[in-house]
Amino acid sequence: MKNNFFFPTLLLMIIILFNGCMEKHKIIPVSIIPKPLSIEERGGYFDIKPETKILFVKGNDEVRKIAGQFQEKLKEVSGNDLEMDEIKDRRNDHGIIFEILNNADSLGDEGYLLNVKNKKIELSAHKPTGLFRGVQTLFQLMPPEIYGDQAALDVEWIVPRVIIYDKPRYAWRGMHLDVSRHFFPKEFIKRYIDLIAMHKMNVFHWHLTDDNGWRIEIDKYPKLTEIAAWHVDREDMPWREVTPPEAGEEATYGGFYTKDEVREIVKYATDRHITVLPEIEMPGHTSEVLAAYPELSCTGGPFYVQPGSYWPNTDIFCAGNEETFEFLEGVLDEVIELFPGEYIHIGGDEATKTVWENCKKCQKRIKDEGLENEHELQSWFIKRMEKYLNDKGKWLIGWDEILEGGLAPEATVMSWRGFEGGIESARQGHDVVMSPTSHCYFDYYQANPEFEPEAIGGFTSLKKVYSFDPTPPVLNDVESKHILGGQGNVWTEYIPTPEHAEYMSVPRMTALAEVLWAPKDKLNWSDFRRRLENQFDRFDVMGVNYSEGSYAVDFVTDFNKEKNLFTISFETEQLDPEIHFTLDGSTPDANAPVYDGPLEIYETITIKAAIFSNGIMNETFSEKTIVFHNGLGAMVSYVNDPNFRYSGQGGKTLVDGLKGTTNHRDGLWQGFQGDDLEIVIDLGSEQPIHRVTGSFFQRERSWIFLPVNFQVSLSTDRKNYFITRSIENDLPTETEGAFTKDMTITFDKTSARYVKVIAKNLGICPDWHMGAGDKAWLFVDEIVVE
Repeated sequence: MKNNFFFPTLLLMIIILFNGCMEKHKIIPVSIIPKPLSIEERGGYFDIKPETKILFVKGNDEVRKIAGQFQEKLKEVSGNDLEMDEIKDRRNDHGIIFEILNNADSLGDEGYLLNVKNKKIELSAHKPTGLFRGVQTLFQLMPPEIYGDQAALDVEWIVPRVIIYDKPRYAWRGMHLDVSRHFFPKEFIKRYIDLIAMHKMNVFHWHLTDDNGWRIEIDKYPKLTEIAAWHVDREDMPWREVTPPEAGEEATYGGFYTKDEVREIVKYATDRHITVLPEIEMPGHTSEVLAAYPELSCTGGPFYVQPGSYWPNTDIFCAGNEETFEFLEGVLDEVIELFPGEYIHIGGDEATKTVWENCKKCQKRIKDEGLENEHELQSWFIKRMEKYLNDKGKWLIGWDEILEGGLAPEATVMSWRGFEGGIESARQGHDVVMSPTSHCYFDYYQANPEFEPEAIGGFTSLKKVYSFDPTPPVLNDVESKHILGGQGNVWTEYIPTPEHAEYMSVPRMTALAEVLWAPKDKLNWSDFRRRLENQFDRFDVMGVNYSEGSYAVDFVTDFNKEKNLFTISFETEQLDPEIHFTLDGSTPDANAPVYDGPLEIYETITIKAAIFSNGIMNETFSEKTIVFHNGLGAMVSYVNDPNFRYSGQGGKTLVDGLKGTTNHRDGLWQGFQGDDLEIVIDLGSEQPIHRVTGSFFQRERSWIFLPVNFQVSLSTDRKNYFITRSIENDLPTETEGAFTKDMTITFDKTSARYVKVIAKNLGICPDWHMGAGDKAWLFVDEIVVE
């Protein structure tokens, strides 16, 4: 009887004890961004108590400093001032251990090992920077209150047991901030650096000079802060509509960082293992300098610091004037003294050279140096500055325009006008940082502009950023090694406040951080989106003004050949949203059907769908006409593959029932640079055909033109095409704006299995075009076969 009573009682006590522990320790989800290379959850927790020690290796000041940073942060939010001590007995010491592993070369400079056990936390790395990155992971394993700035006394400071092995995919993981268009205070710069550090990024690109203001103190040239740092206040005017200064009007808007402030910010970043990359613009984007020192121009002025939009950027340093180089070398000498990083960014972008064409000094320089034209003069200018920097122990980096006229011997290229500049540079053996507008320009809209703060234009959603791969597939293994990584850019023409800058940066910075850190095969949008919810909790504690992302509903079609079934699915950036939809053209409301899985489609329909919260529509509905036709899901073979940047969803893009919008980056278009579209659509069996329609896009300011002509041929065996018809484009190439055009060819009803489609590319941009001589783009979407 005693035994029968004892065991049930013991079991009951164990259950009560277990439940008590579960109630005591709130379950913390393991949710780390960027996603680690390897993570193993072991169950259970390490409990950080007031008596817990922080232990570190003896004789390494950097390790002690990182351990001290962890101690200070924990003290700030928990009130516990944990004792710090050197490791005495590696095997038997309990606590939070920081150590360097001398035989762990495979971790590189930023990799780390984190092993959370019941009685100790072991954080190891090959270099101190790796320890710092590991601390960021340790913070994310803790309650979100760790990111606060005051004591949270009701929080249990527990860490789930895990084993993590982690290191980054790319060496360059950067964020840029333009402080010229709008000046931001020192305190926000530090906060921005904190966000960079939190995301395990390692470069802060500080855009310090541009037409709208010079932002760094230079002792040798005091007018840069007396004059070039200030412009007349036009904040009440639209950016593109500002008026010039009036006679005698005082310049009151702007600011600059003193040398002491710069040193303070650089140290702040260095303490967080972040390199600060200063950018000093040359030879263009220099209105502010010339307003202070007009003798450095080709014309002598007059000039003023631009209070708003300035395009084209015709103000430029005189490349034939030796005083220009004396000035720039004097500036760079002081910049080099302030910034210990190995790179100096010299801009080099958007330099309109028309003034050089009419400058006697510049023309003499071209003749004396044996140069062909003004493009080669810019190349000569950049090469001269590169040599000066190299002699000072620094490397030059610039925007991809520095390719024009010939790339400086050791220059690194930051490719922003797409991937092409980076590809060309890598093939020439130069290092590259990819920062294309398509994925990395965070001044673009990230959601429906109707519900967003005003932006410069464009559209780069969170999901688009997460699709970024800095290494183009067209590069071979040797060329790919020159891709250092990527960077997000925050230009501030339309971003006047720190709060707005945060909103445009976060969480797109979060998505970028993950794709630059984690291996490609570890990236998964759905998994990232779920982990982002926990990141939002951390942002809330920090008081970050972040975007919740787009509430648009995207439509994805699929064709199951075996079942001969065409379906459409709904996708969104929001997590587990409630989506209501209609198929009759009416606007959905809370009583409309709720989406719970793919819909079967048997005819052309118009779908409207929207996300609802508590019965109220978020923002507005998304609408798409699904074109039902004979070619849906057919096999498409290409003579010329589309450019990898605009490949859509591969072969199914042209026969998925979805027509592209007037945004050529919407993922529904395929783009061909200089090549014709030439495809064969295999319908699978002979079918009656009486009409074939191709959808095309034009936006001449983006080098995109309608095809010269559209041709369709039919065949039953893919060898003999028994009928061919074509039509010419009837719209002038000069037609402005962004628009789509359907081109349709009709037949008497004819039986065929194979449909050959050719759309002839314009080839090169015409003489009247700003890109005259460059390859023209052809954009095509749905090929509708009826």
